[in-house]
Amino acid sequence: MAGGLGSDGEEVIQDPMVVKKQSPERPSGGGRIEDEGGKKGGSTLDIMDTSYVRLRREIGMFNGITIIVGCIIGSGIFLSPKSVLNNAGSVGMSMLVWVISGIFSLIGALCFAELGTTITASGGEYSYILYAFGQLPAFVLLWSTLIIINPTGQAIVALTFANYVSQPFFNDCGGPPVGLVQLLAVLCLALLTFVNCWSVPWATKVQDVFTVAKVLALIVIILSGLVYICMGHTENFQEPFKNSKGGTDIALAFYGGLFAYAAWNYLNYLTEEIKNPHRNLPWAIGISLPTVTVIYVLANIAYFAVLTPDELEQSNAVAVTFGEKLFGPMAWIMPVSVAMSTFGSVNGGCLSLSRLFFVGAREGQLPGVMSMIQVKRKTPLPSLLFTCALSILYVFVETIETLLNYFSFMTWLAIGVAVAGQIYLRWAKPDLPRPIKFNIILPITFVLACLFLVVMGTIAAPMDTLIGILITLTGFPVYFIGVWWKNKPKRLVQFSQQMTIFLQKMFIIVGQEKEE
Repeated sequence: MAGGLGSDGEEVIQDPMVVKKQSPERPSGGGRIEDEGGKKGGSTLDIMDTSYVRLRREIGMFNGITIIVGCIIGSGIFLSPKSVLNNAGSVGMSMLVWVISGIFSLIGALCFAELGTTITASGGEYSYILYAFGQLPAFVLLWSTLIIINPTGQAIVALTFANYVSQPFFNDCGGPPVGLVQLLAVLCLALLTFVNCWSVPWATKVQDVFTVAKVLALIVIILSGLVYICMGHTENFQEPFKNSKGGTDIALAFYGGLFAYAAWNYLNYLTEEIKNPHRNLPWAIGISLPTVTVIYVLANIAYFAVLTPDELEQSNAVAVTFGEKLFGPMAWIMPVSVAMSTFGSVNGGCLSLSRLFFVGAREGQLPGVMSMIQVKRKTPLPSLLFTCALSILYVFVETIETLLNYFSFMTWLAIGVAVAGQIYLRWAKPDLPRPIKFNIILPITFVLACLFLVVMGTIAAPMDTLIGILITLTGFPVYFIGVWWKNKPKRLVQFSQQMTIFLQKMFIIVGQEKEE
């Protein structure tokens, strides 16, 4: 049971697990996904489409493109080339890894385009797993994402921003103080959370501006590298496949490459806020992924033209080393570019990842207050504040990269299971309306590739994987106590109601309203 205030200010008390069902032809966004008769895979989605307090469709195609491109291009392309080269062993093999990683990401994004136009609910892979396989698998994903994956990812990117924005002022002092870096990271998270709480159009404009800025920075790198090649500097491309590696080393090289392409699925977290999603979602995906792949491949060609393999392997920030060698007094452009890139990535994370918790709460798997919307601003304020608070906590965790490593396997497992749900629904619900339908070979290929990544990641880092699995398994008792157990003590229910009403009054938030 949960209580709260209605949009008219009167107190209402209702069970958040009981929502009026409808039976649409295609699962749509804005409401609960329920099992029909409790059977696995037999779900319908309640539509809560309202003209009143609800998330608005304010994201156009260009916004969708900048969200995907802006979220993908974070720190990865400025930092990851080193790890890819270390594990690939040669320039030629590194370039193959970057190209194949881009193709792999495009295949996954196309699968998500079909899923997003078939199951038009926000929440990305969480909603797709919930619809295809039921509540428990979806909650396990939600739990691991809630406690580790999303907040640690946001914190790491914010810390990267803080490091690079302050680096030019401490070049002669061994780098900026840790306390200053943490403070700047907190300010970054707080500022962008405020922007996202205030207005979705504001947040998308920030995303547009910083995406254009980071793409322009990469174009500067690409053009500089091409000019360097035209001047006759091609020695680093002689014998491109010499010293190439294989086996688990190549698998780790792909982990580095795919890390740089990560976040191609973020627009699917915002499906319910996209204008004409059946058109704009697939077009945004179809334009963004090839664009990023071309930019990444050309950027790496530029890196290899200017830096020798040894210089690149010894660099902690490839773009910065590139700038120091090529730009001289203007080398400060590169750390500033990395800072702008990561700032835009944090904003994209705030914009998209908060919707996962919003949808999870709407489905009754998180406290109901997180599914509420600020009455005036029409933004999911509680979910945004919760995401920000967790991310800020992780800013002060020294072993944050290790925590994120524990869940690398979980990320690919979750995405793979979501696409496996796409294959399952082809069989279980062949008549489900699908505005876009790709050849079944695409999702099968992607699922097999995800399985390969999970297995190879487990072999390469068995202890990290085991710890990640054990932390994930803690989601099972949480699910049975928090979601499955309906007859909770009366005092606990009353306390929950009082807290919900208090937060509603404080932030002026209500649940989504249905259209009359």
